[in-house]
Amino acid sequence: MSSSIPRTAAVAAVVSAALAAGLLAGSASASAEDGAGVRIHDIQGTTRVSPLVGQQVTGVTGIVTGVRTYGSRGFWIQDPTPDANPATSEGLFVFTGSVPTVAVGDAVSVNGTVTEYVPGGLASGNQSLTQLSKPVVTVVSQGNPVPAPVTISSWSVPDAYAPAGDPAADGSINGLTLKPRKYALDYYESLEGTNVRIGTSRVVGATDPYAELWVTVKPWENANRRGGTVYGSYEDQNTGRLQVQSLVPTAQQPFPEANVGDVLAGATEGPLDFNQYGGYTLTARTLGTVVDRGLKRETTDRQHRNELAVATYNVENLDPTDPQEKFDALAKAVVENLASPDIVALEEIQDDNGAKNDGTVSAGQTVKKFTDAIVAAGGPAYEWRSVDPENNKDGGEPGGNIRQVFLFNPARVSFTDRPGGDATTATGVTGRKGHAALTVSPGRIDPANAAWADSRKPLAGEFVFRGRTVFVIANHFGSKGGDESIVSHHQPPNRSSEAKRLLQAQAVNGFVKQLLAVEKQADVLVVGDINDFEFSGTTKALTAGGALYPAVKSLPRGERYSYVYQGNSQVLDQILTSPGIRRFAYDSVHINAEFADQDSDHDPQVLRFRP
Repeated sequence: MSSSIPRTAAVAAVVSAALAAGLLAGSASASAEDGAGVRIHDIQGTTRVSPLVGQQVTGVTGIVTGVRTYGSRGFWIQDPTPDANPATSEGLFVFTGSVPTVAVGDAVSVNGTVTEYVPGGLASGNQSLTQLSKPVVTVVSQGNPVPAPVTISSWSVPDAYAPAGDPAADGSINGLTLKPRKYALDYYESLEGTNVRIGTSRVVGATDPYAELWVTVKPWENANRRGGTVYGSYEDQNTGRLQVQSLVPTAQQPFPEANVGDVLAGATEGPLDFNQYGGYTLTARTLGTVVDRGLKRETTDRQHRNELAVATYNVENLDPTDPQEKFDALAKAVVENLASPDIVALEEIQDDNGAKNDGTVSAGQTVKKFTDAIVAAGGPAYEWRSVDPENNKDGGEPGGNIRQVFLFNPARVSFTDRPGGDATTATGVTGRKGHAALTVSPGRIDPANAAWADSRKPLAGEFVFRGRTVFVIANHFGSKGGDESIVSHHQPPNRSSEAKRLLQAQAVNGFVKQLLAVEKQADVLVVGDINDFEFSGTTKALTAGGALYPAVKSLPRGERYSYVYQGNSQVLDQILTSPGIRRFAYDSVHINAEFADQDSDHDPQVLRFRP
């Protein structure tokens, strides 16, 4: 989503609460005690929070550089005669709440209240946007030249991302004096509300349904061969990324459709905003032209006769009410792009009536519609296994009852059914003569464990390929909901969701170790939407004790991604292998995440090996 979410009177309540809590304390005294004759750079100050927050100011002058008539309605003004301090922005957003009556080029004088608006609310951890609220606006003259834009470029954005947060302020950077030549976040903050410009830039985040895309002004920064910028560690945030929106309503001018690797050519110019869903955003008054660089969807190699191909694919809340076109597109991808894997672990299969919250938990109709579409696309007649969840106990969309499902090609692989599995019955490990087996197949791993509260429980299945048993554990770990953005005023950001995934990873790791304790060389694959990076604590917990290896690490660094978020190409979906699987071929098949036209927001993963 974008910052076009309307602001209401709740803004004042948020600011009042912030002031009461001391979270938005000013950083310096006002330049004029009565609030008269205050310049924009006096309001912006040298920190993220205005030294005049909460005060009434009069006669604030500037040239209108942008007008927003939708969503968060208002306009930006800029002082054409800046001060000499690079830490103080010369631009400012004036929040009107209704369609502004000013035009770009108007010279205005504004009276209003200095406020700090926190997009997403205080609990989000987001930085605040300095603005004037409840304005009284006087147009002094019209047709004035817009102040020359500040060019944001590879040389102007520092390589260091953000200063460390102040331990005395709960890790916040709000009270720290901006160092725009040292830190990227400080640089962008020093331009908040300012008229800025970027030149021809590569797209690193495809156009989304909210009419926005991401570019990078640093074309070499962790670049990959398909045009993205790869997120490889918590210490490397890709400072050149910038979100782009248009000030022209889409009803008047459709927003251009772009894929990763395309180019936004020419000048893109407008005020620099800050919003909940992307942080610093160039709200374009003038938008460059998208040049199609012809990004193609990938196709993986077909498995050899004696290779087992196992895939994982998050199909994004698939249910029978979805249009047939979605089923057909997903099916075509399984057959053509994934080369009809022998086993496919699906995530986000919803129940038979989708998000209708009426107690339905079965998903037979959903899966049948999908497997029929695969056959129609020329693929195998997959059989399937799953375990229905308890109603509304596994998170996701209320009433949807998402779960993992195994598809398997019976002409190539068989499933070992061991009855007794249901939503609350745990599968276990048994064995004889050094051969491990599941007590229940398909079955859920430790479903009573608090780690799985309001989250999907792992689905374990026992397969046989060419006489060899293979254990597959399909997962959909807890989401990153509740985590602070990488543009949080806390640095490093709070990542509260990690605690739950850590417990989930420990549970799966413990189960794998039970299998390996019975059969040291057992073939075990842990697959699915892990919702975490290959370098994360979650992955480290999954691999603890050498029980598993994250196969995505076998790829070159530039290939390690399955999802694109805020212009960062990153890993969420994984396949991990037990030590007995020594040789394999791994492929993150890029068919969705980099494209404006998506069948899912995740890229599927495929692993081929010889058991």
